[in-house]
Amino acid sequence: MKRLVNNPEDIVEELIEGYTKAFDDVKVSELSGRVVARKNIDKDKVGIIIGGGSGHEPLFLGYVGEGFADACVIGHINTSPDPYAVYNAIKEVGSNKGVLLMYGNYTGDVLNFDMAQDMAIAEGYKVKSIQVTDDVVSAEDKDGRRGIAGDIFVMKIAASAADLGYEFDEVYELAQKANDLTASMGVALGAADDPRTGHEMFNLEQGQMEIGMGIHGEPGVRRGKIETLNEVVDEITDPLIKELDLKENDEVGVLINGLGATPYMDLFVMNKKLSEILEEKKIKVNRTFIGTCASTMNMPGQSITLIKLDEELKKLLNQPCDAPYFKIK
Repeated sequence: MKRLVNNPEDIVEELIEGYTKAFDDVKVSELSGRVVARKNIDKDKVGIIIGGGSGHEPLFLGYVGEGFADACVIGHINTSPDPYAVYNAIKEVGSNKGVLLMYGNYTGDVLNFDMAQDMAIAEGYKVKSIQVTDDVVSAEDKDGRRGIAGDIFVMKIAASAADLGYEFDEVYELAQKANDLTASMGVALGAADDPRTGHEMFNLEQGQMEIGMGIHGEPGVRRGKIETLNEVVDEITDPLIKELDLKENDEVGVLINGLGATPYMDLFVMNKKLSEILEEKKIKVNRTFIGTCASTMNMPGQSITLIKLDEELKKLLNQPCDAPYFKIK
């Protein structure tokens, strides 16, 4: 394993402690050590809570901040958060207008967030959930798809609406709309090292790639010899364009995401090829985000996310925010 760790069982607590010592505007909740929240939460707007397993940094910790999430709750590596931690996050945020829970569509997350939601509703809290389902190749039925880097666009749209004072049902509906219009696909070039075992999470032979692999190492659509970046971008962009039914003069937001061990050089070259494809099809790019935004620890690989924008979503995507790993002026 090419990582330095202490006791793997303590890694999430050490992660949270180190993170909150780095940024002044966030804190560990007194209600749960697995909840990180803003120090100054506005109780008079819709509350936004995001979360999931750890190992995907800066998702989810990095998106707690002004104009983005009010709190996040995380589990152990690739493990859904405990329902009581989610419940305590709801209590921590304590919005007078309601709380929206947002997370990727994975069975453990759905079960545990739903349990926490039920507990909170029974105590009089107003709570709804959004499961992000942007991974186009993970299932034919969109409701069965996984949430990957598209989490960020969907969460940002909802958080912007909340920050602007939209009502609870409006925020929920806009999050659903953003989810419906967001699509992602990626490629893995190797496995991440799992600090719990000291070994790779799965086996991918040297010189091989897997198209469409999930961020926990879930199977993609095909394995094969590593090809040129341009060939891979062609292969993973076409399903996104078809999924969103993009046509001439449509406008999109773009996220080029590294999975943890991918140089920025490769991400920018990926964006060059994607830009050429979109320009050829006369699809307009409103805004581009490039970086390691939703990782799989130290996995080599990258993904593309597109969100199809109308005027309302464009406004919300570009709304200023100031989270440590997502800033818009």
